[in-house]
Amino acid sequence: MNAPALTTSQTQPSPLRDPQDLADSLFRTRRQTHCLAAPLGVEDQAAQANEDASPTKWHLAHTTWFFETFVLQPFLPGYRTFDPRFNYCFNSYYEAQGPRQPRALRGLLTRPTCFEVRDYRAHVDEALHAVFAGALAEGEEVLKRIEIGVHHEQQHQELLLTDILSLFAQSPLRPAYREGGPLRVRHEAEPLHFIQFEGGRRSVGHAGEGFAFDNEGPRHDVLLRPFQLADRLVTNAEWAAFMSDGGYRAPALWLADGWARVARDGWRAPLYWEERDGQWLEMTLWGLKTIDAAAPVCCVSYFEADAYARWAGKRLPTEFEWECAAGGLAVAGNMLGADNLAPRPASPGSGLRQMFGDVWEWTQSAYAPYPGYRPADGALGEYNGKFMCGQQVLRGASCATPDSHARRTYRNFFYPHQRWQFCGLRLADEG
Repeated sequence: MNAPALTTSQTQPSPLRDPQDLADSLFRTRRQTHCLAAPLGVEDQAAQANEDASPTKWHLAHTTWFFETFVLQPFLPGYRTFDPRFNYCFNSYYEAQGPRQPRALRGLLTRPTCFEVRDYRAHVDEALHAVFAGALAEGEEVLKRIEIGVHHEQQHQELLLTDILSLFAQSPLRPAYREGGPLRVRHEAEPLHFIQFEGGRRSVGHAGEGFAFDNEGPRHDVLLRPFQLADRLVTNAEWAAFMSDGGYRAPALWLADGWARVARDGWRAPLYWEERDGQWLEMTLWGLKTIDAAAPVCCVSYFEADAYARWAGKRLPTEFEWECAAGGLAVAGNMLGADNLAPRPASPGSGLRQMFGDVWEWTQSAYAPYPGYRPADGALGEYNGKFMCGQQVLRGASCATPDSHARRTYRNFFYPHQRWQFCGLRLADEG
């Protein structure tokens, strides 16, 4: 999710969902965001970890601004804007909405305070209740925008957690977002196996049932060669072998821009790994922990994932191979609802595992429009199409993705050097 994985604002055609179901989803999502911020102090919520991340306070306010700007102002007669100045503070990248606080400087927004942002959310939530009182009279458009806003806020729930991890990882105290930790799985990863898939003509993209962002369509045909896909994600132990074999010191494994990043930034391990007294530890939302060898490697860039695949004599899958392989699988796994807040080892078994949850999976596919894609007019049309350059597609979901937000056609996207999100990899090979 780049203001990240924020995919789009327009949906594929789908049946209008029941207003009461939508209202339940909306206010459940709004409460969940509040709960995710609850363990944080005032100082935690105001700080910005890096230029890609945003303060928690900004996430809380921006998701509220979205509803105020695109739902309440155009659809609720007599709506009183909470504070007109907030349009500058909490607009993300919508040029049509006017100037905004530069993204890299969001951490300088000490005002409004966290308490004012809380009042802002309460003001907007009260108005959203009023919208639902007359939603049917307003018709489909208002409900459609509210549904978009729900999924938009779910994206920011994941961003809130990954941005807090980035912030806490830079503190000398290495604080924990959540005390304790999930129960450690006491088994080693099973040997990696590859599953064969036939090639041929396949239909990909959203089929028009339920919600989807516009970058998931139009549905179209692709031609696949026979391919193989690993039955699970690459583990920390396997990544450690790559490191021990000099993976971060072998330029022949790396794309040119990737090797430049290794040299410039001194990469020698995944982002949150720390070596202490000869032992590797990992900063997590549960604090600094011993690395779980069987868990999926996490917080690696596309450049690193691609280099590892070359070292392993394999490659990354294309996004269409991944989508076709996931056909028929339940959209279930270690996501936010499991409350683990960290990738977990694959359960013993056969067949594809960990396709949803744990970590987003890098693909070798460039983030580009599908044939026939056209961005919508107006400010909401800026949501997605203008980012279709220079980024890579990721598929699946992560341990911080809200469960109802994941689906087989979802296209996450990041720049190839970015690695502060829960991103990992699955290997592929020719059939």
